Amino acid sequence: MKRLEGKIAIVTGAKQGIGAGTSRVLARNGATVVLTDVDEGVTETAEEIRRDGCKALAYRMDVTKPDEVNRVVRKVLEDFGKVDILVNNAGIYPRMRLVDMTEDFMFRMFDVNVFGMFRCARAVLPSMMEQRYGKIVNMSSVTGPMVGTPAGGQTAYGATKAAVTGFTVALALEVAQYGINVNCICPGYIETKGARGLRGSGPEADNAEKKMEEFGRKIPMCRQGTPEEVGELVLFLASDESKYITGTRIAIDGGNILQEEFLGPYTPK
Repeated sequence: MKRLEGKIAIVTGAKQGIGAGTSRVLARNGATVVLTDVDEGVTETAEEIRRDGCKALAYRMDVTKPDEVNRVVRKVLEDFGKVDILVNNAGIYPRMRLVDMTEDFMFRMFDVNVFGMFRCARAVLPSMMEQRYGKIVNMSSVTGPMVGTPAGGQTAYGATKAAVTGFTVALALEVAQYGINVNCICPGYIETKGARGLRGSGPEADNAEKKMEEFGRKIPMCRQGTPEEVGELVLFLASDESKYITGTRIAIDGGNILQEEFLGPYTPK
């Protein structure tokens, strides 16, 4: 029997990157995965998962709009009768120096990265509390609660991700007596389409590939992570194997935060 057989999971920000990778891992392990994203292209990601013989469906959902969040959750509950797993992954990460930052920029960052999690958790919790079971996994980042980048421009982003860890701990304590586990994942450098735009851009694809490989050599494990590797950690926290774990913050970054100073580039031994 697969680890998540019969479970219903909702993943936000699931069109691409960590959200898509997590959705694929959960679906391969037996869950029926509801992919949500502000981008209509999320339906194509769900179709790819179905082509692999797994169970997935998709809804366009903007986590900044409570009505949309509530509508999707109601639909899932009507169709399946429950929500077992919520992966709060939707997030944005534009960079701007604090001295240049507008109020609108700050509010937008918090509206998506923090309040979006509040809205989604609030929508699924009544049914989880009623069934005395639920797994909520919040996606934070090593940026904020642990480290930042010397390049700067991440005060708003880092503040939102630090807020996610505080939200996780407080909510975990609030719902522990209902048999609901709430945990937080802090990814480091993960190779995604967005990451290529930030770290591997170049005039030609070959150049971008080389830049991404060179960047990976700054990490003790000699590479950046993959969305599916983050998904495997989500799988553990979403499974009954972690039923006595709640309120935790787990970094997945290839050992990058272990460095007091960078001594690379690193090469495989």
